[in-house]
Amino acid sequence: MPAAAPPLTPDRPSTEPTPTLVTAPDSARIDLEEPTFSDPTNITNPLFPISALTQVVQVGSEGDVALRHEITLLPQTKTIDWNGQQVETVVSQSMAYGDGRVLEVATDFFAQADDGSVWYFGEDVANYVDGVLDNTDGTWLAGKDGPPGMIMPADPHVGDVYRPENIPGFVFEEVTVKSVTETVDGPQGRVEGAMLVEELLMDGVLEDKIFAPGYGEFMAQVLTDDELVTVSVGVPRDALAGAPAELDTLSSAAAGLVGAAPDWPAAEAAVATLGSAWAAYQSNPVSPLTAEQIDQALAALRAGVGEQDETATQRAAFDLAYAATDLRLRHEPPPAADFTRLDLISARVAADASTGERPFVAGDAAELQSIWDRVSHTVADPSTVDGALTDLHAAVEAADLTAAGTAAEQLRTALAEL
Repeated sequence: MPAAAPPLTPDRPSTEPTPTLVTAPDSARIDLEEPTFSDPTNITNPLFPISALTQVVQVGSEGDVALRHEITLLPQTKTIDWNGQQVETVVSQSMAYGDGRVLEVATDFFAQADDGSVWYFGEDVANYVDGVLDNTDGTWLAGKDGPPGMIMPADPHVGDVYRPENIPGFVFEEVTVKSVTETVDGPQGRVEGAMLVEELLMDGVLEDKIFAPGYGEFMAQVLTDDELVTVSVGVPRDALAGAPAELDTLSSAAAGLVGAAPDWPAAEAAVATLGSAWAAYQSNPVSPLTAEQIDQALAALRAGVGEQDETATQRAAFDLAYAATDLRLRHEPPPAADFTRLDLISARVAADASTGERPFVAGDAAELQSIWDRVSHTVADPSTVDGALTDLHAAVEAADLTAAGTAAEQLRTALAEL
């Protein structure tokens, strides 16, 4: 048996696939020619329109864990040196949640080549366990760690093979196109011309993905892990005109229960108000996946209030109010929905701090910082929010949950004054 190779690191990337993977022959690959980039941030590829999508929400599950992904276009670009080219890339943030708690925050870099294909230039990843930063596994950058990878062909055909990530042993994905004529049920109706692919991951797991015109990555499924996520809303594609009054009622009544001391008669009245507002809002077109989230959260809230279960009531109220931000996303710019999310998570800190479990509060602080990072550019003077977040992080680090609750209240006040 040959001696084991030294561990792969970003400084010593491999140029060969992991030996245990059965990969496609080079004759099937369409990503072997070096791309050129004259207008790289103008991404017009309909199956990966990342520069036109301001925010996309995907929901689903892995086993019995509820999954949620928020993908947000950031205002800045990043120039990356690769193979003698200075390539300006579009920057996108992806946040992943499990049961409402942060799992991963990633910043991704994309560019469109002159032939219309889209290339992945790396990602900066933070992985969280129980609210605490655990590792940065999966972080890589083209030019520093290896080559960029094609993430979407210009004109895909069945049988095409390409590698969105191609630093084997460090990051590696190989995609095979299975169909380019799929029709999917989108948030507002059927979407034709979607592409189905099979993705071979570095650990040998196979993942099925669908990319749909106007949405990009629309569905991802790993059968072996019982994992499935699908787009529930994407803007501007699913945007509607101004928010109806019943949406304001739905949002405010649910948010008013988050972090509040139990007042069961008032909570019962709030549940009745929420039920009426939700029934009235549904005269508007509603994404089925968003409607399902709200129906489930409202049912859980009714049960929690009926049983006077404070923990269940708090969780259901938060889930309902947060799902309602996806409705707001259809009527308002993404920063407006994100400011609502910031206020909700700030309110949840009080409930989490009262449990005495620092990881919950640490996760809240991580979520708040990541969402703030994607909206702070819209604020003329971000200093008061920055200060409150600094105090919250310091309180978490010191395991002072009382101080964390105080900092969260200061954060809510600062947000309200913007």
